[in-house]
This record gives sequence, C-alpha cells and structure tokens, in this order.
Amino acid sequence: MSGGTQAGLSGFIVPRREILEPGDMTKWQRSTAFVEISSFIEQLSKSVEGKKVSDVGAGSAGVERICGLLDEAGSWVAMFPPEESEATRFGNKSFRRWAAQLEQQAPRLIRSVVGDERAGAEVEVAAYLTAAFGNATRIDYGSGHELSFVMWLLCLCKLGVLEPADSQAIVLTVFARYVELCQQLQRTYRLEPAGSHGVWGLDDYQFLPFYFGSAQFIGTQTTPAASLDDRLIAEQGDDYLYLRGIRFVMAMKRGPFFEHSRQLYDISGVPRWEKVNQGLRKMYSAEVLGRFPVVQHLVFGTLLSIAQAR
Repeated sequence: MSGGTQAGLSGFIVPRREILEPGDMTKWQRSTAFVEISSFIEQLSKSVEGKKVSDVGAGSAGVERICGLLDEAGSWVAMFPPEESEATRFGNKSFRRWAAQLEQQAPRLIRSVVGDERAGAEVEVAAYLTAAFGNATRIDYGSGHELSFVMWLLCLCKLGVLEPADSQAIVLTVFARYVELCQQLQRTYRLEPAGSHGVWGLDDYQFLPFYFGSAQFIGTQTTPAASLDDRLIAEQGDDYLYLRGIRFVMAMKRGPFFEHSRQLYDISGVPRWEKVNQGLRKMYSAEVLGRFPVVQHLVFGTLLSIAQAR
C-alpha cells in the first residue's frame, strides 16, 4: 500500500518514506501532504498577526495536553545529564538516551493527547513526534525536524484534538513551548546544526519562529530595524517569537551579529514586517519544503498522504 504499512483494524498505518531520490521531489510537491502542510503553516502565520504571546488564552484541552507532553519530555533532560568527559564541540552522546526515552514513551504520550476514542492513531503519528527533536544517530537538529513537529500538529488537527479556534495557541503556546524544549536540548547536548548554511543561513537550527514571529509584528509600531535592539529584546523578548529567536542566537554565538548571522542582520534593514513575512514564506518554501536533503526523511500515511492533490 502506498504511503505506509497496514497496522491493525483502526485504519491508521505506520507511515513510511516516499521521497527517496531527487526525482521524487515532483511527487512530493504535487502531493496532498505538501498542499496541506503549506496551507497550514501559512494559516498559522496569518492567525498571529499583531498578537503577542501574552494575548493568547489557555486554549483547548488539547493544547493543555500537548503542553503537558512537552513538559514531561523536558523533565527527562535531568534524567540523562550530558557526559562531562566529552570534549567535542558538538554531539553529546547522552542525547541518544533522551531520544530513546522519547521513542519508548511516544505511544503512551500520544494516547494521553488523542484520547481513547482515537485508539490506534499513535501507530501513525508517533513517527512525526519522535523525529521532531533531532536525529539520535547524528546527534543533530535542523529545519526538517522542526517540520516534522508541524506535521505532527497538523495530524492532531485532523484527528480533532486541536480545534480551529486554537490557531493562535498552536503557535504562541504549543509551538513556542516546543522551541523552548528544542533550545534546551541544543544547549544541553550540543546538537550539531543539520544542513546549516553557516553565516548565510537564516539560523543554525530553527526557521519557523522567525516566520511566525514576523507575523506577530505586523500592524505594530515596531520596525524590523528594532529587532536587534538589546533593550527591546530585554523588555519584550518573551512576547515575540522573533525576538526570542534573536535572543537565543545572541546567547549561543560570539562576535558581531552581522558577521555570524548575516541573513537576520539583513532582515533588520527591510522597512516593513509584511515584506519580511512574505520573504520568509518564500524562503521557507524554497529552502525547506523545496530541498531534497531536508524533506527526504519525511514519512507519509493516511493523515498526511503522498497521493497527488486534486
């Protein structure tokens, strides 16, 4: 069966890879999954225009359960401290123990989120969750892992765990909490940036916090030039995903900002956030969704299908 391996009578399947060689990119870009993922990301960005993190309410019970899952996963870092004997710049092997715990606990965690009425869904959606925090073999993290988390969220929307009214909370509560956990893992285990473009990349690890974060500033008095201002970051950094991203970069890298983060520095020279948001959307489509090395590890099943979009 194209798209996965049959698993029981629930109708859900174990998803499998379908983008095996560069020639499969056409199949991917014409697929139902591609159209749905692209639309989902754009809709999420639109939903947070002009909204601060503190503007968003608690969200649905589904939002609360997902945050509980992320909190539990974050608590495992204390269970698997980094190996102090390792002197390498990247890749503390204790991350593999954390990732193994996630792999083992994923079915239980997902059942706690989706509920008994969606029994069997964990066999399909677990793959997106376990791939969302980095690769345990290479001990790295990049935009493909971030994309896997977005695909997991889209699956939860399709299952009815998340509601249309949750759009803002999906970005500013759930996704924001996910990024916090990823940054904790990146700092603790020194995850290597996967497929980084170095100084010419947007960021070593994340992309979407900057895309969603740029939408938050649309309609505000804050200009892109102010996004690198230390005072603004100190005063309003918690309320804007873009500023949180800048703050993390500044904490992780040394030297002048324009030297180690040229793309983000250049964005500060764009006059309007609408233009920034549009540019980042096009960049995401080209540099993440449109790049074989990034999407080759994605998997497809019944919820996110490789079948051609109609």
